[in-house]
Amino acid sequence: MTYKSLQDVLNGVQTNLADHFRNLPAGPNAYPGVPAEYTNWRDEQRSWQNTCVLFNQSYHMAELLVEGPGALELLSYLGVNSFANFRVDTAKQFVPCTYDGYVIGDVILFHLAENTFNLVGRIPALNWVRFHAETGGYDVTTTLDERSAARPDPFNRRSYRYQIQGPNAAKVIEKVTGGPAPQLKFFHMTTITIAGRPVRALRHGMAGQPGYELFGPWGEGEEVHQALVDAGEEFGMRLVGGRAYSSNTLESGWIPSPLPAVYTGESLKSYRQWLPANGYEAAASIGGSFASDNIEDYYLTPWDLGYGSFVKFDHDFIGREALEAKAGGPHRKKVTLALDKADFLKAIGSQLERGLSTKWFEFPSAVYSMHPYDLVKAHGEPAGISTWIGYSSNERKMLTLAMLDAENAEPGLQVSLVWGEPDGGTNKLTVESHAQTEIGATVSPVPYTEVARKVYADGGWRATA
Repeated sequence: MTYKSLQDVLNGVQTNLADHFRNLPAGPNAYPGVPAEYTNWRDEQRSWQNTCVLFNQSYHMAELLVEGPGALELLSYLGVNSFANFRVDTAKQFVPCTYDGYVIGDVILFHLAENTFNLVGRIPALNWVRFHAETGGYDVTTTLDERSAARPDPFNRRSYRYQIQGPNAAKVIEKVTGGPAPQLKFFHMTTITIAGRPVRALRHGMAGQPGYELFGPWGEGEEVHQALVDAGEEFGMRLVGGRAYSSNTLESGWIPSPLPAVYTGESLKSYRQWLPANGYEAAASIGGSFASDNIEDYYLTPWDLGYGSFVKFDHDFIGREALEAKAGGPHRKKVTLALDKADFLKAIGSQLERGLSTKWFEFPSAVYSMHPYDLVKAHGEPAGISTWIGYSSNERKMLTLAMLDAENAEPGLQVSLVWGEPDGGTNKLTVESHAQTEIGATVSPVPYTEVARKVYADGGWRATA
């Protein structure tokens, strides 16, 4: 059978590439392996701010193990980040870019041992690393552990992965380990013992609250999970289902959905020929009111995503020359938008009236494609792009994560979100016929929650935001 690649798919596109991806049928990424709700998503959201929660991340993220004497050299050549002081038992947000300086994706990179690294997250960044490991002559081996939804044995991963987050997280860790919670700097690791098993613990905080990411061999996951559940009962800990999980980023400020900027350019043709025709990149649907005929208008820079502080020119890496040219700006700024209550209720209210209503808002996450891109206006003119959107019962707000032109990005300024797709909608299965509307919004800080901005004071982009 002849191998078919992403490039073969693109060669067969009859319209422009942007129109093709806007009309792909795929909806948002699913969160497999856990119930949609353990209790109800409102209480699950509130628990990460008021008591604590246990996220089960064992199913929805891909992992790539990179080992060998050339591992650090390879990762340094692909990441915009500095690797000058990247020690064992630390982690970082790894951001690779194309030769033109546009983001391919971002994942968490764990330095597990000498010459041993693990990357965890969405697969575009992992594919980029795999390609260069195979074609670049590096002395490395890579082992891909696909997410559950993309594998024939969905419940046979290499590792379990949990996160415990919230004001009571340390108390749960103290009870389950029988000792003090580890005092770690942000993104530093240690090993603790739970249910008689060694568990790697990363100081982390996805929901904007202090906590830990815990991981270990898959076969030990159930007993570690049960020990955490038992210890957490006293402290009001809740399990979080798939519905609430995808909304926690609204409060912590991480944009999970940059479109991989790999669809154009001669320098990336060999990569597109390596990528499969049935992979993530080929199915990467775009949704929202921002509509352009040029796929490159959907590409993002590190500054768009709030990662400008990560870009360090102390090493040679793919995209360095382009990013040096872009470094002086201007840059869009990442912000949170708090939607106007009256405008939002009017949009929701249209669902109760005859005739064409506005695009449906799902709760708590209103994302309906793999890569949401909504137009934001200021004074009636385009001012930026909104990405992740949903409801926070902690803040009692409908929030979006957006990137705006600098002159429109100051907290307190009023802008508007264009909600719904042009001309009644695209062919995506998640899109019903609807009418576009504009919803007023207040530009707000990112992260939106004050505690997230304080807790992450030593945690990279959130501190500089």
